[in-house]
Amino acid sequence: MDELVPRACMASSLARAPERCFYERVERAQMESQSIVVRAVLFDMDGVLISSIAADERSWFRWARLHGMQDAFSIQSTHGRRTIDTIRALRPDLDLTVELNRMEDFDAEDTVGLTLHPGVQDLLAQLSPTQWSIVTSASERIMRHRLGILELPLPLHIVTGDRVRCGKPHPEPYQLGAAQLGLNPSDCLVIEDAPSGIRAGKSAGCPVLAVASSHRAHELLEADWVIESLRDLELKTDEEGRITCRFQPRST
Repeated sequence: MDELVPRACMASSLARAPERCFYERVERAQMESQSIVVRAVLFDMDGVLISSIAADERSWFRWARLHGMQDAFSIQSTHGRRTIDTIRALRPDLDLTVELNRMEDFDAEDTVGLTLHPGVQDLLAQLSPTQWSIVTSASERIMRHRLGILELPLPLHIVTGDRVRCGKPHPEPYQLGAAQLGLNPSDCLVIEDAPSGIRAGKSAGCPVLAVASSHRAHELLEADWVIESLRDLELKTDEEGRITCRFQPRST
């Protein structure tokens, strides 16, 4: 079960990202295409690997109606954050354990429209189990439930919202993701779709590639690069385990 987030989590999430970048970056002529070389890829789940936004939003609107909040509820406030953090921010007067369990049940019940994003299976086929991880704000229960339905294999290491003390946009999730792989954050490419996740990756010290799936490109400007779809990303691993990530960045 998630813990109450200490104030230190909030303070650290606002810290500036390191100014220096230690990953290898190769820029192509006239910004037509770019590539970077890293040791691992840290994927967000919802909005990056799978399409679950509609199901998530239905669950949140169901929760809001239950508490008479439907007319004053902003669905954007829920994107990329742990459920417990959103509930705490919206209704600190409620019992967090009861409401978290309620939302988990809502999410588990609603699987309509749950699909893999295009390009996911091809990308993961290029990586060994030690070269990638999932770093998600979802609980382990929901992550395993959704990926099981979609028959997507789990990597050796995962970071879920109930495994960290501080959720995104705090850097802890991506710091833990890199540490589990025995790597520095600067050696790991983060792929995200939400501003809070981008901030988490950047403040952890990772290069961040955003996918414009759940947000418009101009909302993702804190990322190092933005692409339309994972189909715009190519991965190639050399004999020494280095991953060349080549992509066509979108102009914003």
